[in-house]
Amino acid sequence: MAERSADWMDLAHARHDLESEFYEWACFSSQQAAEKAAKAVLNRRGAEAWGHSVADLIREIGRFVVLRPDLLDAAFELDKAYTPTRYPDAHQTGSPSTRYTRTEAQRMVEHAARIVSACEDLLSAD
Repeated sequence: MAERSADWMDLAHARHDLESEFYEWACFSSQQAAEKAAKAVLNRRGAEAWGHSVADLIREIGRFVVLRPDLLDAAFELDKAYTPTRYPDAHQTGSPSTRYTRTEAQRMVEHAARIVSACEDLLSAD
């Protein structure tokens, strides 16, 4: 099977959502970018890449390489964007589009960018 880890690296969608002021989607897209980057590293190493928790995936990567502690903190925050950014019934009232701010979306994109960059570094070191 062809090695395709580079195909899993994509932060462009999150950045586009942020620029287009779709803040809830920027948060979700950031979570997805970080999740896919972590899965690329795990897949390359032949490790199990299961689930949607970025924090769990980062912990799994941490079993075979030393990672900066701030990546796990970023992963925990990104995980909180997985469901409520997409479902209106995840909030007491209002749609997700009324619940997320530019500041929050920028922070999520930055978290994802740090994780994607770290994963790219790990992939290039292999």
